[in-house]
Amino acid sequence: MKCPHCLESFHDFYEVIPVGNDADGNWGVVSRKCPSCERVVLVLVNGKIGSIGGRSMLESVKGERLIYPRTPSRIPLPKEVPEEFAEVYKEACTVLADSPKASSAISRRCLQHLLKEMANVKPSKLADEIQEVIDNGNLPPYIVEAIDAVRKIGNYTAHPIKSERPGEVVDIEPGEADWNLDVLEALFNYYFVQPATIKRKREILNLKLKEADKKGMKKG
Repeated sequence: MKCPHCLESFHDFYEVIPVGNDADGNWGVVSRKCPSCERVVLVLVNGKIGSIGGRSMLESVKGERLIYPRTPSRIPLPKEVPEEFAEVYKEACTVLADSPKASSAISRRCLQHLLKEMANVKPSKLADEIQEVIDNGNLPPYIVEAIDAVRKIGNYTAHPIKSERPGEVVDIEPGEADWNLDVLEALFNYYFVQPATIKRKREILNLKLKEADKKGMKKG
C-alpha cells in the first residue's frame, strides 16, 4: 500500500484491534506502520475478524475508512500553486470521503476565487463568471470544455444557489465533487505550473547560451 503520510509504498503488514460488534457486524481498527517514515496508519474496518495463532486477522471486509491521518484523497499539488488556493483545495480533498456536498461547496468557492484573481472576471454569479472566462477566449479548448462541464454536471439551472452562493452546502450530482477538483487541478496547472516550468527551462537555456558564448570568445 501507499503511505498517506509520506506517499511511499510498503508491504501491507498489519494488525487488527477488535473494538466490538453491532447490527452491521464486527468492527476493528487496522493498524499499520510505514517503514519509511515510521508513522502509524489507522483504518476503521467493518467485516469478519478471525484469529490466527492468537493474532486477529481480517477474513472479509464490508467497508473501511481511513481515520488517521486525515489526509486528502488525491495526490498533493505542485509547490508552484500559491498557498491561498492550495489550502482551500486541500480542505475540499480532505472532506471528500466524508461529505462530497461539503467538498463541492468548498471547491466551488475556490474556483470563484481563482477566476477572480487569475482571469480578472467581474464579480458576479459563479455561472456568469464561468461564461465570461469562456467568452474571453484566452483559455485552451480542453480547459474550456472542463470548466463548462462544471455547470453542466452541477446542473446550475436546477440548483441556482450553487452559482449565487457557491460556498453553500447543497445537494450535488453524482461525480460532481470529484469533477470540481479535477477542474481546479487543470486550472492550477495552466495558471501556475506550466508558466513556472517554462520559466525554469528558459533560465537553463539562457545559462547554456551564455556558457557557449563564453567558450566561443575564448576560442577567438
